[in-house]
Amino acid sequence: IHEVAPRDGFQIEPVFVPTDDKVALINALSRTGLAKIEVTSFTSPKAIPALADAAEVMARIDRVEGVEYAALVPNLKGCERALAARVDEINLVMSASETHNRANLRMSPQASLAQFAQVAALARGQAKVNASLSTAFGCPFEGEIPETRIFELVDAMAAMGIDRVTLCDTTGMAQPLQAARLCEAVQHRWPQIAFTAHFHNTRGMGLANALAAWQVGIVRFDASLGGLGGCPFAPGASGNVCTEDLVHMFQ
Repeated sequence: IHEVAPRDGFQIEPVFVPTDDKVALINALSRTGLAKIEVTSFTSPKAIPALADAAEVMARIDRVEGVEYAALVPNLKGCERALAARVDEINLVMSASETHNRANLRMSPQASLAQFAQVAALARGQAKVNASLSTAFGCPFEGEIPETRIFELVDAMAAMGIDRVTLCDTTGMAQPLQAARLCEAVQHRWPQIAFTAHFHNTRGMGLANALAAWQVGIVRFDASLGGLGGCPFAPGASGNVCTEDLVHMFQ
Protein backbone atom coordinates (compact mmCIF):
# COMPACT_ATOMS: atom_id res chain seq x y z
CA ILE A 1 0.00 0.00 0.00
CA HIS A 2 1.34 3.40 -1.04
CA GLU A 3 0.07 6.34 1.08
CA VAL A 4 -0.49 9.55 -0.92
CA ALA A 5 -2.35 11.80 1.56
CA PRO A 6 0.64 14.01 2.47
CA ARG A 7 0.96 15.04 -1.18
CA ASP A 8 -2.26 14.27 -3.05
CA GLY A 9 -4.42 15.15 -0.06
CA PHE A 10 -2.69 18.22 1.31
CA GLN A 11 -2.08 19.89 -2.07
CA ILE A 12 -5.72 20.95 -2.42
CA GLU A 13 -6.46 21.79 1.21
CA PRO A 14 -7.54 25.44 1.54
CA VAL A 15 -5.31 25.99 4.58
CA PHE A 16 -1.57 25.36 4.97
CA VAL A 17 -0.90 22.31 7.12
CA PRO A 18 1.98 23.28 9.45
CA THR A 19 5.31 21.60 8.73
CA ASP A 20 5.46 20.12 12.24
CA ASP A 21 2.09 18.45 11.69
CA LYS A 22 3.15 17.06 8.31
CA VAL A 23 6.32 15.59 9.80
CA ALA A 24 4.41 14.09 12.75
CA LEU A 25 1.81 12.49 10.46
CA ILE A 26 4.42 11.03 8.08
CA ASN A 27 6.41 9.67 11.04
CA ALA A 28 3.27 7.98 12.37
CA LEU A 29 2.38 6.60 8.92
CA SER A 30 5.91 5.19 8.56
CA ARG A 31 5.22 2.83 11.46
CA THR A 32 1.96 1.37 10.15
CA GLY A 33 3.42 -1.12 7.66
CA LEU A 34 3.05 0.99 4.51
CA ALA A 35 5.44 0.14 1.66
CA LYS A 36 5.72 3.70 0.37
CA ILE A 37 4.69 7.23 1.32
CA GLU A 38 4.42 10.07 -1.19
CA VAL A 39 5.73 12.76 1.11
CA THR A 40 5.40 15.94 -0.94
CA SER A 41 5.84 17.62 -4.31
CA PHE A 42 8.88 19.63 -5.43
CA THR A 43 6.87 22.06 -7.47
CA SER A 44 6.78 25.86 -7.51
CA PRO A 45 5.51 27.26 -4.17
CA LYS A 46 3.46 29.69 -6.26
CA ALA A 47 1.71 26.81 -8.00
CA ILE A 48 1.09 24.73 -4.86
CA PRO A 49 1.66 26.88 -1.75
CA ALA A 50 0.39 24.04 0.47
CA LEU A 51 3.60 22.11 -0.26
CA ALA A 52 6.07 25.01 -0.18
CA ASP A 53 7.91 23.28 2.70
CA ALA A 54 8.86 20.20 0.63
CA ALA A 55 12.60 20.26 1.33
CA GLU A 56 12.13 20.89 5.06
CA VAL A 57 9.62 18.05 5.42
CA MET A 58 11.94 15.62 3.62
CA ALA A 59 14.85 16.68 5.82
CA ARG A 60 12.97 16.28 9.10
CA ILE A 61 11.03 13.01 8.73
CA ASP A 62 12.25 9.81 10.41
CA ARG A 63 13.08 7.29 7.72
CA VAL A 64 11.95 3.83 8.70
CA GLU A 65 13.73 0.88 7.14
CA GLY A 66 11.61 -0.86 4.51
CA VAL A 67 9.55 2.24 3.69
CA GLU A 68 10.18 4.18 0.48
CA TYR A 69 9.81 7.96 0.57
CA ALA A 70 8.65 9.41 -2.75
CA ALA A 71 8.04 12.91 -4.08
CA LEU A 72 6.23 14.18 -7.13
CA VAL A 73 8.30 16.36 -9.44
CA PRO A 74 6.92 18.44 -12.34
CA ASN A 75 10.17 19.11 -14.23
CA LEU A 76 13.97 18.92 -14.27
CA LYS A 77 14.38 21.67 -11.67
CA GLY A 78 11.99 19.87 -9.32
CA CYS A 79 13.93 16.65 -9.87
CA GLU A 80 17.19 18.35 -8.88
CA ARG A 81 15.60 19.61 -5.66
CA ALA A 82 14.11 16.19 -4.89
CA LEU A 83 17.43 14.40 -5.46
CA ALA A 84 19.16 16.92 -3.18
CA ALA A 85 16.58 15.99 -0.52
CA ARG A 86 17.48 12.29 -0.98
CA VAL A 87 14.09 10.97 -2.03
CA ASP A 88 13.88 7.24 -2.72
CA GLU A 89 11.56 7.69 -5.69
CA ILE A 90 10.81 10.44 -8.18
CA ASN A 91 7.16 10.37 -9.25
CA LEU A 92 6.39 11.91 -12.65
CA VAL A 93 2.87 12.67 -13.83
CA MET A 94 1.27 13.07 -17.23
CA SER A 95 -2.18 12.43 -18.69
CA ALA A 96 -3.27 9.98 -21.33
CA SER A 97 -5.73 12.69 -22.38
CA GLU A 98 -4.37 15.68 -24.30
CA THR A 99 -7.04 18.03 -22.91
CA HIS A 100 -6.41 17.03 -19.28
CA ASN A 101 -2.63 17.21 -19.77
CA ARG A 102 -2.91 20.79 -21.05
CA ALA A 103 -5.28 21.77 -18.20
CA ASN A 104 -3.15 20.11 -15.53
CA LEU A 105 0.40 20.63 -16.83
CA ARG A 106 -0.01 23.32 -19.50
CA MET A 107 1.77 21.26 -22.16
CA SER A 108 1.10 18.53 -24.70
CA PRO A 109 1.56 14.85 -23.80
CA GLN A 110 4.50 14.76 -26.25
CA ALA A 111 6.21 17.57 -24.32
CA SER A 112 5.56 15.67 -21.08
CA LEU A 113 7.21 12.55 -22.50
CA ALA A 114 10.27 14.59 -23.55
CA GLN A 115 10.50 15.92 -20.00
CA PHE A 116 10.14 12.39 -18.60
CA ALA A 117 13.17 11.29 -20.62
CA GLN A 118 15.28 14.14 -19.21
CA VAL A 119 14.25 13.45 -15.61
CA ALA A 120 14.75 9.69 -15.96
CA ALA A 121 18.27 10.30 -17.26
CA LEU A 122 19.07 12.71 -14.41
CA ALA A 123 17.70 10.41 -11.69
CA ARG A 124 19.35 7.24 -12.97
CA GLY A 125 21.48 5.70 -10.24
CA GLN A 126 20.24 8.21 -7.63
CA ALA A 127 16.54 7.37 -7.18
CA LYS A 128 13.85 5.13 -8.62
CA VAL A 129 11.55 6.72 -11.21
CA ASN A 130 7.80 6.10 -11.29
CA ALA A 131 5.58 7.40 -14.08
CA SER A 132 1.96 8.10 -13.14
CA LEU A 133 -0.46 8.09 -16.05
CA SER A 134 -3.53 10.18 -15.25
CA THR A 135 -6.95 9.64 -16.87
CA ALA A 136 -5.91 6.09 -17.81
CA PHE A 137 -9.49 4.88 -17.28
CA GLY A 138 -11.33 7.87 -18.74
CA CYS A 139 -11.15 11.65 -18.98
CA PRO A 140 -13.72 14.20 -17.72
CA PHE A 141 -13.13 16.27 -20.88
CA GLU A 142 -12.61 13.63 -23.59
CA GLY A 143 -14.53 10.66 -22.20
CA GLU A 144 -13.24 7.19 -23.03
CA ILE A 145 -9.49 6.83 -23.60
CA PRO A 146 -8.61 4.00 -26.04
CA GLU A 147 -6.45 1.26 -24.53
CA THR A 148 -4.11 1.59 -27.51
CA ARG A 149 -3.33 5.12 -26.29
CA ILE A 150 -2.28 3.75 -22.89
CA PHE A 151 -0.13 1.11 -24.60
CA GLU A 152 1.65 3.76 -26.72
CA LEU A 153 2.52 5.84 -23.68
CA VAL A 154 3.69 2.93 -21.53
CA ASP A 155 5.80 1.74 -24.46
CA ALA A 156 7.48 5.16 -24.61
CA MET A 157 8.12 5.09 -20.85
CA ALA A 158 9.55 1.57 -21.00
CA ALA A 159 11.92 2.69 -23.78
CA MET A 160 13.31 5.34 -21.37
CA GLY A 161 14.12 2.65 -18.83
CA ILE A 162 11.23 3.55 -16.52
CA ASP A 163 10.24 0.34 -14.74
CA ARG A 164 7.53 1.64 -12.41
CA VAL A 165 4.17 2.86 -13.79
CA THR A 166 0.99 3.89 -11.99
CA LEU A 167 -2.34 3.72 -13.81
CA CYS A 168 -4.51 6.52 -12.38
CA ASP A 169 -8.29 6.73 -12.36
CA THR A 170 -8.02 10.48 -11.85
CA THR A 171 -11.72 11.29 -11.57
CA GLY A 172 -13.20 7.93 -10.57
CA MET A 173 -14.52 6.89 -13.98
CA ALA A 174 -13.27 3.29 -13.91
CA GLN A 175 -15.47 0.24 -13.46
CA PRO A 176 -14.29 -3.25 -12.40
CA LEU A 177 -14.44 -5.03 -15.77
CA GLN A 178 -12.43 -2.22 -17.40
CA ALA A 179 -9.97 -2.10 -14.48
CA ALA A 180 -9.33 -5.83 -14.73
CA ARG A 181 -8.97 -5.75 -18.52
CA LEU A 182 -6.48 -2.88 -18.64
CA CYS A 183 -4.44 -4.05 -15.64
CA GLU A 184 -4.16 -7.56 -17.05
CA ALA A 185 -3.19 -6.27 -20.50
CA VAL A 186 -0.35 -4.02 -19.33
CA GLN A 187 1.16 -6.69 -17.08
CA HIS A 188 1.13 -9.16 -19.96
CA ARG A 189 2.81 -6.68 -22.34
CA TRP A 190 5.42 -5.36 -19.89
CA PRO A 191 6.27 -8.04 -17.29
CA GLN A 192 9.42 -6.07 -16.35
CA ILE A 193 7.39 -3.07 -15.13
CA ALA A 194 6.00 -2.85 -11.58
CA PHE A 195 2.46 -1.52 -12.04
CA THR A 196 0.50 0.34 -9.35
CA ALA A 197 -3.24 1.07 -9.45
CA HIS A 198 -4.49 4.49 -8.27
CA PHE A 199 -8.26 4.64 -7.93
CA HIS A 200 -10.56 7.48 -6.90
CA ASN A 201 -13.89 6.98 -5.20
CA THR A 202 -16.00 9.60 -7.02
CA ARG A 203 -18.69 7.06 -7.93
CA GLY A 204 -18.15 4.73 -4.97
CA MET A 205 -16.25 2.20 -7.12
CA GLY A 206 -12.76 2.52 -5.64
CA LEU A 207 -12.71 -0.70 -3.61
CA ALA A 208 -14.47 -2.73 -6.31
CA ASN A 209 -11.90 -1.57 -8.87
CA ALA A 210 -9.01 -2.36 -6.51
CA LEU A 211 -10.32 -5.87 -5.93
CA ALA A 212 -10.75 -6.40 -9.69
CA ALA A 213 -7.15 -5.20 -10.31
CA TRP A 214 -5.82 -7.46 -7.53
CA GLN A 215 -7.62 -10.47 -9.02
CA VAL A 216 -5.58 -10.08 -12.22
CA GLY A 217 -2.25 -9.69 -10.44
CA ILE A 218 -1.83 -6.04 -9.35
CA VAL A 219 -0.26 -5.99 -5.87
CA ARG A 220 0.58 -2.28 -5.46
CA PHE A 221 -2.11 0.27 -4.69
CA ASP A 222 -2.12 4.00 -3.97
CA ALA A 223 -4.52 5.10 -1.23
CA SER A 224 -5.10 8.18 0.88
CA LEU A 225 -5.74 8.44 4.62
CA GLY A 226 -9.40 9.26 5.14
CA GLY A 227 -9.92 9.42 1.37
CA LEU A 228 -8.27 12.87 1.15
CA GLY A 229 -7.38 14.38 -2.19
CA GLY A 230 -8.77 14.80 -5.66
CA CYS A 231 -7.77 16.46 -8.90
CA PRO A 232 -7.98 20.29 -8.80
CA PHE A 233 -8.20 20.40 -12.61
CA ALA A 234 -11.11 17.97 -12.97
CA PRO A 235 -14.54 19.28 -11.95
CA GLY A 236 -16.35 17.09 -9.42
CA ALA A 237 -13.45 14.72 -8.71
CA SER A 238 -13.58 13.48 -5.15
CA GLY A 239 -10.81 11.91 -3.12
CA ASN A 240 -8.66 8.85 -3.52
CA VAL A 241 -9.71 5.45 -2.30
CA CYS A 242 -9.50 5.48 1.51
CA THR A 243 -6.40 3.77 2.96
CA GLU A 244 -8.22 2.37 5.99
CA ASP A 245 -10.98 0.85 3.85
CA LEU A 246 -8.53 -0.61 1.33
CA VAL A 247 -6.36 -2.20 4.04
CA HIS A 248 -9.45 -3.58 5.79
CA MET A 249 -10.73 -5.13 2.55
CA PHE A 250 -7.41 -6.77 1.67
CA GLN A 251 -6.98 -8.11 5.20
